[in-house]
Amino acid sequence: MTAAFASLMSLQIGAAFAKTIFPSVGPEGVAALRIGITALILCLMFRPWPLKVERSYWPSIVMYGAMIGIMNILIYRAFLYIPIGIAISIEVLGPLGAALLSKKRKSDVMWVLIALIGVFLLPYGQSGFTLNAMGVFYAALAAISWGIYISCASKVSNLGANGVAIGVSIASIFVVPIGFTQAGLALLKPEILAVGLIIAILSSALPFLLDMYALKRLPKSLFGILMSASPAVSAIAGWIILGEALSSIQWTGILAISIACIGATLPAYTSIKPTYRKLPEG
Repeated sequence: MTAAFASLMSLQIGAAFAKTIFPSVGPEGVAALRIGITALILCLMFRPWPLKVERSYWPSIVMYGAMIGIMNILIYRAFLYIPIGIAISIEVLGPLGAALLSKKRKSDVMWVLIALIGVFLLPYGQSGFTLNAMGVFYAALAAISWGIYISCASKVSNLGANGVAIGVSIASIFVVPIGFTQAGLALLKPEILAVGLIIAILSSALPFLLDMYALKRLPKSLFGILMSASPAVSAIAGWIILGEALSSIQWTGILAISIACIGATLPAYTSIKPTYRKLPEG
């Protein structure tokens, strides 16, 4: 549980730092730095190439890598138009929707309504009803990608850190060229590379490894409960690091979405909790 929460904190703080260099290299450039440097770090640390991967794992690994790359580009594009707290609030609707569709409980109608209320409150900023439609669009696409990512990560977690290294390397194959197309040689400036290294560690290397650790030891439902804090943590990080102030109505919307995420996953966790109590220690 500690690993999952540490992953959440690191990821959202890294996201706020990433936005600080948008003026220099753009969102695609930041994604290239984050994914490219992370792939180098993980490959040097774990050297996954001798790993013999069963053929049945490859579709999940390829999809996992593809979702890492796509999700990064989409959410950074969303950051370009809307505050990160709002973007992450929309993004978590992907895992929430996947959880609700898989359970189909009557009580889930309430969580859907609470989530919808939260979404409707997000546009009410300090100056009234305003929220960039393009930012919402990118965040919604990132939400779909995140839902698929969690599903794939659960299986890839069986390969441990090697699976993460392979997946991120697959993501870098297409994300890095896209970033260079937009930012060019600006990506190779020492000061940009230094910030990129910090972003890669905070936003990718550390969270991905912690996610793999957590998913091997926690049910996906409990993992989802912990990730429900993502909107609030990202909004706080955006406020402290970027000065992105939100209205009280928007904070209420973020809280509603977080509550909906917790409500959607908590019953599943409660139902399996006795099984975990019976397991021997150690």
